[in-house]
Amino acid sequence: MNGRSSGWWCVVVAVVCSIVISGCAMNPVTGRREITLVSPEQELEIGRQGYAPVLAEYGLYADPALQSYVNGIGQRVAKVSHLPGLEWHFTVVDDPAVNAFAMPGGYIYVTRGLLAHLGSEAQLAGVLGHEIGHVTRRHSAAQMTQQQLYGAGLALASVMSRTVQRYSGAAQQALGLLFLKFSRTDESQADELGVEYATLAGFDPREIPATYHTLARLGEASGQRLPGFMSTHPDPGDRQRVTGELAQKAAAGKSGLIVNMASYLPRLDGLLYGQDPRQGYFVGDVYYHPTMLFQLRFPAGWLHRESHASVVAVDAAQTAGMQLSVASGAGATSAAAFVANLKSTGAVAGINGAEESVHGLPSWVGQLDVTPTGQPTQLLAAGFIRMNAGLFQILGQSKAPGDANERLIFGAIRSMDVLRDASRIRVAPDLVRVRAAGTAGSFESVLRRLGAEPSRLQEDVMLNDIDLARNVTAGALLKFVVRSNP
Repeated sequence: MNGRSSGWWCVVVAVVCSIVISGCAMNPVTGRREITLVSPEQELEIGRQGYAPVLAEYGLYADPALQSYVNGIGQRVAKVSHLPGLEWHFTVVDDPAVNAFAMPGGYIYVTRGLLAHLGSEAQLAGVLGHEIGHVTRRHSAAQMTQQQLYGAGLALASVMSRTVQRYSGAAQQALGLLFLKFSRTDESQADELGVEYATLAGFDPREIPATYHTLARLGEASGQRLPGFMSTHPDPGDRQRVTGELAQKAAAGKSGLIVNMASYLPRLDGLLYGQDPRQGYFVGDVYYHPTMLFQLRFPAGWLHRESHASVVAVDAAQTAGMQLSVASGAGATSAAAFVANLKSTGAVAGINGAEESVHGLPSWVGQLDVTPTGQPTQLLAAGFIRMNAGLFQILGQSKAPGDANERLIFGAIRSMDVLRDASRIRVAPDLVRVRAAGTAGSFESVLRRLGAEPSRLQEDVMLNDIDLARNVTAGALLKFVVRSNP
């Protein structure tokens, strides 16, 4: 037997042994036993350990009343699911994207961006029911098993998204799941379960198809991000049709089903809308953080992605990238001492740089050797800059050390400075306002009378899933976006 076939055989033996050890687990929905490399106990641990990293990445939305309300709806739906005894958690995250996602073990997250675009409790129940369905159907466990069987591992982040590396074990697996995409079959199954669970909980499932209509319009609108859980799955229009058929069957012969538009919409009054500039924002290629009082100029034309934990930028060809974050566990350590500690503890294989002053800020700038044992050399351009109580960490990598992109990365590192411009500091987020129409009329005319900003009318159309010419009745609750005063 040659070396290659011997290695293959060892992999097969290892996989078989893993299956024997993990055994089969009962799928709560189908009642059938399935081969799995992820036990229900491991799912619980992944969800539990992943909670803090998810909040670090997206942020917890600071509205206890809204958190309690969403959790209450979620708990009501979860109680009629196939896992009523699971300890379920429903959390609103401070992210403007229109999205919701599920973690194993009963951890469900919904963004404030999605809440703004829903129109009733029944729609919220449908979204939460859909995510609950991913958990009860064990979709994440199935994907993790499939990837381990095929040796692919979890698709964590890109090379430059090193934020996840501050975590380990189950927590890192949890963050990795954020980058996995459910299959079309998974999504269809979750849609079915979402309709079923929402109906069993007493909500009118005929509200659910309107959610997909809204999301489809958002996907078509210029400048709108297609929600993550729809980007690679069945066409939104088709999901609207299919869930409509399922909803009609589920609601047949039932009375007293809950819609609760009048209860849901007022809770959105004052909801943050879009990017919260207090958490950092771009003007062109310059990133400003008015809370942490710094600014940094990224390379011109690079694409940006922001989260509560980091800012990532990549060039158009995706051959170079960089990430800005706060160094984990640095405390009051100086930049130079922190880098020396990385080397002494084996976190990096080597360092090549020196202390310097970046706009008066004590810093260390150079290269880090992060080469895994036995692998080709990998060097990161790096800058560690001490500012106030934080040590900022800027890591970047280009196609080859010393090339034009690496020089751009070092230029960006050395552009970091204290933010002093008062106009860049005094910023505030946009807000959603909810008001009742005083008189009947077209949506546009009524909204103008309510004081909506003319320049935001298209956003208001999306928020209400309505057309400008559509007539609304007196007393109808309408949502619109306004600027908040700093």
